[in-house]
Amino acid sequence: MSVGGKQQTHGAGAPSGNDAGRYGDARRVTLVGAAVNVVLSVVKVVLGVVGHSAALVADGIHSLSDLASDVVVLYAARLGSEHADEDHPYGHGRIETVATVAVGALLGAVAFGIGYDAVQRLYDLDALVVPGVITLAAAVVSVLSKEWLYHYTMRAARRLRSNLLRANAWHHRSDSISSVVVIIGIAGALAGLPYLDAVAAVIVAVMIAKAGWDLAAQSISELIDTGLEPERLAKIREKILEVEGVGALHMLRTRRMGADALVDVHILVDPTISVSEGHQLSERVRGHLIRNLDEVSDVTVHIDPEDDEVVSPSMHLPLREVVLGRLRDCWADIPAAADPEAVTLHYLDGKIDVELLLPLQRVATLDEARALGEQLAQRAAQLEEVRKLDVHYH
Repeated sequence: MSVGGKQQTHGAGAPSGNDAGRYGDARRVTLVGAAVNVVLSVVKVVLGVVGHSAALVADGIHSLSDLASDVVVLYAARLGSEHADEDHPYGHGRIETVATVAVGALLGAVAFGIGYDAVQRLYDLDALVVPGVITLAAAVVSVLSKEWLYHYTMRAARRLRSNLLRANAWHHRSDSISSVVVIIGIAGALAGLPYLDAVAAVIVAVMIAKAGWDLAAQSISELIDTGLEPERLAKIREKILEVEGVGALHMLRTRRMGADALVDVHILVDPTISVSEGHQLSERVRGHLIRNLDEVSDVTVHIDPEDDEVVSPSMHLPLREVVLGRLRDCWADIPAAADPEAVTLHYLDGKIDVELLLPLQRVATLDEARALGEQLAQRAAQLEEVRKLDVHYH
């Protein structure tokens, strides 16, 4: 028995409720970052060229790559906010994930270009020019601006649980750190070591490449359905076991879908409960996880009467119609066993326990009821798959 989270289908391109609000917040944060990046990139590239600083020009190109990533974030956040539809029953959250990989790849390409240019300059030390003081001021302004953007975007990323916004925040932070390196390089060049500006550009390139690799690797792990971190799994286990009626759990599997986490789990329950009670427990587990863990958006719960994580001892047993046919053959000459009111089968430990419900009027006395029960049980015991038979009268 399994029960999963319910999905609703809306028209494509029509985010609703939290999805629309989430997109609006992400859009606002990203537009602020884009505006700052436009100003910074223009100022740093222009002043880098005028002031003869390769490191500052590299930093300006880095800011331009931030602007490109802002565009990717805006587009991906819009598509990712759309509700689940017939073609995408789990929603569009992984559009953000793919976009994050693209941002990481963009960072890698930018890093290669900056590093290549800087290394070429180091091979021609005589051509190096000491940068102007104005480039140092531009780098300081860049550090302050990008560090503010990092904190502003990261706060929104935590609130919205958006890896894409988190990636963009680290993009801002990498630009801030690279500007610190630029400050050191320019200051060294002004102090009489002109090659430090080119060295700073190389260091900036390495830092950008590292940031791009980290972002892409994290998102690729999500695309190949890597499970949640051990501490998150422990929290999920804890919440499941809090539900009354859950004896144990196994085969807990998780994966991410954008900002959300999806959970599959098998829970062990009393094997004698009804199907409807098992379903009720499933719904209780599902609701408890979604209410108490913000990142969990969908849960599929499988009800197990016994632990089948390693082996399923009852898989070889025949299904209901076959078992009932064999029991009827065993009881063919016992009129009181014909047309029982109900037959319940319990598949446990590689055997079947049978509960038989007969009308009370088929027996006249208590002794006759006991005798009939013993006779039916002896016949049923002839079947290899039957462990025991209990007869009840109604």
